[in-house]
Amino acid sequence: MVECPACGKPVQPVKINDHLDSGCQTFIIDPSAPSPTPTQTQSNGLVAASQKRPASSFFQTPSAKRHAAPTNGTGGGNGILSPAVKHSTPSGTAGAKSTLGTKRSFDEGPGAIEDSPMPDASGLHSNRGPADTGSPPPTGRSTKKTKTNKSAPLAERMRPHNFDDVFGQELVGPNGVLRSLIETDRVPSMILWGGSGTGKTTIARCIAHMSGARFIEMNATSSGVNECKKLFNEAANEQSLTGRKTIIFCDEIHRFNKAQQDVFLKPVEAGTITLIGATTENPSFKVVSALLSRCRTFTLQKLTVEDVKRILLRALDEEISTSGLQPSPLLDEELITYLCNFADGDARTALNLLELALSLAYQPNMTKADIKSSLTKTLVYDRAGDQHYDTISAFHKSVRGSDPDAALYYLARMLQSGEDPLFVARRMVVIASEDVGLADSSLLTLATSTYTATQQIGMPEARIPLAHCAVALCLAPKSTRAYRGLSNAMAALREPGVAGLPVPIHLRNAPTRLMRELGYGKEYKYNPNYVDGRVKQDYLPDALLGRRFLEDRDLGTEVDPELEAVPGGVEGQAEGYQEGAMQSSEYV
Repeated sequence: MVECPACGKPVQPVKINDHLDSGCQTFIIDPSAPSPTPTQTQSNGLVAASQKRPASSFFQTPSAKRHAAPTNGTGGGNGILSPAVKHSTPSGTAGAKSTLGTKRSFDEGPGAIEDSPMPDASGLHSNRGPADTGSPPPTGRSTKKTKTNKSAPLAERMRPHNFDDVFGQELVGPNGVLRSLIETDRVPSMILWGGSGTGKTTIARCIAHMSGARFIEMNATSSGVNECKKLFNEAANEQSLTGRKTIIFCDEIHRFNKAQQDVFLKPVEAGTITLIGATTENPSFKVVSALLSRCRTFTLQKLTVEDVKRILLRALDEEISTSGLQPSPLLDEELITYLCNFADGDARTALNLLELALSLAYQPNMTKADIKSSLTKTLVYDRAGDQHYDTISAFHKSVRGSDPDAALYYLARMLQSGEDPLFVARRMVVIASEDVGLADSSLLTLATSTYTATQQIGMPEARIPLAHCAVALCLAPKSTRAYRGLSNAMAALREPGVAGLPVPIHLRNAPTRLMRELGYGKEYKYNPNYVDGRVKQDYLPDALLGRRFLEDRDLGTEVDPELEAVPGGVEGQAEGYQEGAMQSSEYV
């Protein structure tokens, strides 16, 4: 029982509200009356609970707390104790008092209970939290956070929280342009362009942390226009009420189409939000020009091996110190360098490889060779991105430069990464006419045959004719006469009045009687009717007579000053490749 705060008389704990509502006239316990048995208490409590009227909100105990505060002995309610309270609370009045202080922590999950002393002598529950009552914060939350943090990938746990821990990006270095803007509280809308694992998301979170702005993170692959508009309204309300700025970080912004990107134009221009977009694609092609004009574009450099090595060493030291494990001799500097070379400038990939190596290094009978064999390498190549075009460009220029070694390297790199072999074959058909051209017209036949063979047999056997054609194109003499002649003619068409010049009347077709009467084709001389097919006849329009587009030379006239360091120049290199190939075939 408890004492009424108004009259001081003993009252059943669950009847205190009804007792106060009746003017302290009812539900008073007679101290001389014998204590009811647990069965009587349970039945009386159930009946009373079903018949009681609603109490005032001031004395009403929250339902979650009432369910979490069962009583025993003389207490009301259903008289059923939870197992957690039964074994630790004695029966009787003292037990009723101690269980009244037991309440649920709403910050914890279902079933979580925090024990705190009663707030006052009346036994009334208080809505104050753990910080108000002086009780220590529940341990369940911190334990839960720790478990969640440990379950996150190593790359996420090692993510830097300030610019000092970001390696390899001069933009946020001590003298970086972006860092100076953030430190002077001038955060512009920006597009961060860089490869995977270069620190785009990390830099965005550091900016939000340093600026103190409201930070919203979204991904273009899972967001739409409606969600963006909702975020813009919230940002406008936040700015009008508190003056606080909102930073929206949109990862993979190039995945938004033109209409979706246009949604950002007005909020960015009005200053309602500060947009930080991250993309691995060239913003010039993937981000609309109107949005680019409202943002500053910052290019993140590819991380060097030394930068990735610093990141891995820091992560390794922190993991060992946190877990309490002894440093493994397998995870030495040589293995770290091996992982850095595998990462190819991607810090996330490097950390994922390190996490795998950590899980293997402490296995029994594990060797460094076993760890290396367990790591799989994925080539950094995007069939739809810049790597697609950069690699085929390097392949084409290697063939043009008569370097079969480089051409085979880029060919192998594309095929190993899953590039469409027909894409490579089509490019070699172009090379056969563009670069080899009139110097060896048979290479066009070889290139088209290679395309047909690739189409019919497919991979992996198609790699052999592809390599055959690539090497033949490299070793063949080069002539760009036809290609340059066409380019000269195309350039002439851009001159005023040239594209509309009339075709000479003797060259015009005359399929009808009217055209023949007008003189179409009348003075045309059919070449096969003449000796050696030679006739005196003009074919260009009168305004272009004497104009030449096809040049006499196969290649250009410029001289590379660095060519003197290479004996024989490019021709000497090509001859050397041909001689080496012949010696190799003779040896076989």
